[in-house]
Amino acid sequence: MADMDPELEAFVPLLPRPEFADPAASRQKYHQLATAAAAPDTTGLEIEDRMVPADPDVAVRIYRPHQAQGAIIWMHGGGWVMGDLETEHPWAARIANESGAVVISVGYRLAPENPFPAALDDAYAVLTWVAEHAAELGVDPDRIAVGGHSAGGGLAAGMALRARDERGPRIRFQLLNQPGLDDRQETWSARNFTDTPWMTRDSVAAAWRHYLGATPATPYAAPARATDLSGLPPVYLASAEFCPNRDENITYALRLLQAGVPVELHQWAGTFHGSQALQTAEVSQRQIAELGAVLRRAVAT
Repeated sequence: MADMDPELEAFVPLLPRPEFADPAASRQKYHQLATAAAAPDTTGLEIEDRMVPADPDVAVRIYRPHQAQGAIIWMHGGGWVMGDLETEHPWAARIANESGAVVISVGYRLAPENPFPAALDDAYAVLTWVAEHAAELGVDPDRIAVGGHSAGGGLAAGMALRARDERGPRIRFQLLNQPGLDDRQETWSARNFTDTPWMTRDSVAAAWRHYLGATPATPYAAPARATDLSGLPPVYLASAEFCPNRDENITYALRLLQAGVPVELHQWAGTFHGSQALQTAEVSQRQIAELGAVLRRAVAT
């Protein structure tokens, strides 16, 4: 693909395509791909699995660096259909190491078996639990962020909208990496990226169908549908050049700015959706390092 980072381009022929028509098979392939990533350094982390009381209870994995104060509720990617605490382990650990913040990785329910609002309800229950148990968790209640990659970034943005509207827990910051924000798929990138690596227009559309089920999209499911973005927490938003989500990401960032929300937007040239997982590429290393540095600046210091 023209102008793709050459280190990333070398991997493109080796990448599978997510087959959303068969969620079980997709999950198996995603698990194999994600867990093949190089193991993170966890020597400086205290890692604990917990169950958050809810209906049903929600599994979380907590990564606690030494002397951490701030925290982030972190949602994995996978098109709301794939992913779990194990597939997210390499990235949650790296973010904790890079940022010095406590990372609470959320094992939310997956579609299509559990369509919207199941995943959002799970994530919001974890946010509420962390805010209420901050002292027990060793977290400053005024330094709680939300974030995620892809579908997880969309969940984080939906959580921020819901917390604002319901006057729920105070969120310090949003860390959104290539988030899924708009089910309408009307932007230039959504319409034209039909053969991009990993995620294409068709796979994104299939993910949205599984996630929404028979429920009409609301701003909590598709935050780009929100008409009022004022009063939201500051945002770091990263987009990938060859990603169907690219233009909805940039448009959302501009709308946040126009609503008076502080925004840092980084459009990563030469990258594609999820390419930061290819950690042998220099640009991918910079992407993960930047996520950690931004989070450190926002909540950990």
